[in-house]
Amino acid sequence: MNQRDLQAIIVKGNAEETVKEAETLGRSLARQLTTNQIRNIFGTVRRIEMNWPVSPKTEEEHKRTRKAQRELLLLKPKMAYQAKRERGRGVRMLTEVLSEAIDLVDGDRERFQNFVDFFEAILAYHKAYGGK
Repeated sequence: MNQRDLQAIIVKGNAEETVKEAETLGRSLARQLTTNQIRNIFGTVRRIEMNWPVSPKTEEEHKRTRKAQRELLLLKPKMAYQAKRERGRGVRMLTEVLSEAIDLVDGDRERFQNFVDFFEAILAYHKAYGGK
């Protein structure tokens, strides 16, 4: 996946590009990793999403926003560790794409939502193409 496509997905929120790239990646990953391997990472992303306020107004919401942004960045070394532990290319491939996508989020809530949508689509296509 090239940087231009990833920018269209995360920065611009291009739905057509999201679906196209998620299908390609999901199909490829279906043969290489299990749903549990993806869900471990996805569960963390969902938790971050729930804790990241959409439009922080209070000081408490700003603190929650900073904490969510921090957790998202710290997901990168966790994924790198998991990719090193697991055999095969699947986790490594997913980690590379998601790490680049996290860099593009750049602390922006809307971009983060685009990231979540992309990740969710990857997971859906992984399952649709027979991921176990």
